[in-house]
Amino acid sequence: MEKKVILVTGGSGQVGKAIQKVLKDDKKEDEEWIFLSSKDANLLNKPETYAVFEKYKPTHVIHLAATDGGQYAHIGHSCEFFRDNMNMNDNILEVSCKMEVKKLVSCLSTCIFPDRTTYPIDETMIHNGPPHQTSFGFSYAKRMMEVLNRAYNEERGCIFTSLIPCNIFGPHDNFNVSLGHVIPVLINKAYEAKKNGTPFEIWGTGRALRQFIYSEDLAKLFIWALREYEEIDPIILAPDEADEVSIKDIAEMILEAFDFKGEVKYLTDRPDGQLVKTASNAKLRRYLPEFKFMSTRLAIKETVQWYINNFENAKK
Repeated sequence: MEKKVILVTGGSGQVGKAIQKVLKDDKKEDEEWIFLSSKDANLLNKPETYAVFEKYKPTHVIHLAATDGGQYAHIGHSCEFFRDNMNMNDNILEVSCKMEVKKLVSCLSTCIFPDRTTYPIDETMIHNGPPHQTSFGFSYAKRMMEVLNRAYNEERGCIFTSLIPCNIFGPHDNFNVSLGHVIPVLINKAYEAKKNGTPFEIWGTGRALRQFIYSEDLAKLFIWALREYEEIDPIILAPDEADEVSIKDIAEMILEAFDFKGEVKYLTDRPDGQLVKTASNAKLRRYLPEFKFMSTRLAIKETVQWYINNFENAKK
């Protein structure tokens, strides 16, 4: 049996840690998993990228590493987000092709879809218009992964594909209120408000709607895609449309998990961001009709407990 050497970039991040956890119960004998962190190589540097690939000689790659952040991290940094991600992605795909990696699975985001579109969005609509202005640098760089996947396949026969998860959350997230995404930011704010007896503040009205995917569910789907998904075309990973929730609902779930009884303030002079991003998971359901996503409420409860237990070492 030929051994697979699976290299995971961004392996010390939220999704990488979740993959490591899931593999404790789902590792195959013919698989060797290697999880890279920024300490192993600077993937923005081409010689360092080549060196780490030469060291481990992967047969398969899961590419999670990215320069990313929440809505407010992108303001004034579109050029940086675009250039860093284009550079990193180009390095990873180029070395994977030259070293004859058998399969590469990369991580995109639903922010790549057009701002003005019809809903639900699906995999055929990626290039139908510009993305939302708040994160356009990051979004365009991620779109180009899909373009590069097709180009490498058509010209060089590479099996490169991408997964498009909705909003990810879970343990090992970035809980920094300036750089994090909405759920970890609200968890941080709720923790501090309860500890200090201060109001819990939410930017915007709370009416924006989102689908969320727990990092462990996403980890299971990445492992499935690496082993079984054979298309070059991307696939959206999201719970069913009926599971879409408002930011207000999310905030209430977080406050419930903390047993917070204090004052809640909605800062309605602050932006809501994109109000709707509903994504269709019809393609995923054709492949995995019985896949069960953890409920958002339970996943938030688990994430809050992880944050409390790991407060000193959590990224914040």
